[in-house]
Amino acid sequence: MSTRIAGNMGAFYPASCSEIDRMIAHWNGILDEALKDKSILQEKPRAIIAPHAGYIYSGFTANIAHRILGNSRPKRVVVIGPSHHVYFEGISVGLQEEYQSPCGTVPIDKAYADELARDFGLGFVPQAHEKEHSTETQVPFVHHYEPEAKVVELIYGKIEYTELVPIIEAILADPDNAVVISSDLSHFYTLEQAKQLDNICLAGVAEEDIGILDKGCEACGILGIKAIVAVAKKYGWKTQLLDYRTSADASGDTQRVVGYMSALILP
Repeated sequence: MSTRIAGNMGAFYPASCSEIDRMIAHWNGILDEALKDKSILQEKPRAIIAPHAGYIYSGFTANIAHRILGNSRPKRVVVIGPSHHVYFEGISVGLQEEYQSPCGTVPIDKAYADELARDFGLGFVPQAHEKEHSTETQVPFVHHYEPEAKVVELIYGKIEYTELVPIIEAILADPDNAVVISSDLSHFYTLEQAKQLDNICLAGVAEEDIGILDKGCEACGILGIKAIVAVAKKYGWKTQLLDYRTSADASGDTQRVVGYMSALILP
């Protein structure tokens, strides 16, 4: 059986299942104590936006979105992220059969991946999947909150966001599917500069306005964000911001900051 090896396990996130569970329990404890109105935790989104940095930096922000996505009980979760390590044109769909993860392998829906490849002319660029953290960091969360779900991994290279829109539409036409859009926000500005840039991203998502996103949002997964915003706007779905923070919250370094947000896309 072909396996998508987790090239970032033990680096971006722990290699130990018990450590993953401990971190998630810790984040949920903080969240449950801090939230006055817990109704948001009962939502059933069709898609989420979540960051993909090391868990010590962005795990809390990503966890909120994945926790809520678990309410939807998807049978299939399609994780969409940008390529950070390999340049290519187009969209690559992972065609392995299982995904390595700290708490055991996660089944990949290869039949569905084959269907997407056929319907949308997608290729498979194996080297793009070897160490891509934008998608890989989402899988332990999926495994924790949707243990029965299968995953599909889509990594995009040089494309227009409009190429993702019909794919996401087709995926979400099936009520058993959910989508995870992976993106961090601005990179390596001062804290003040980062917040100014990231606020453009937050406003663009909250208002479902690609025009706002085009005014300075510097997200590494901006194409995925634009695509899910376009789909939400077309179908009258609601976006809901969940959390925003920066690497400075964990590191204390306010001179080279990376921003993180998470959001829901609600029917």
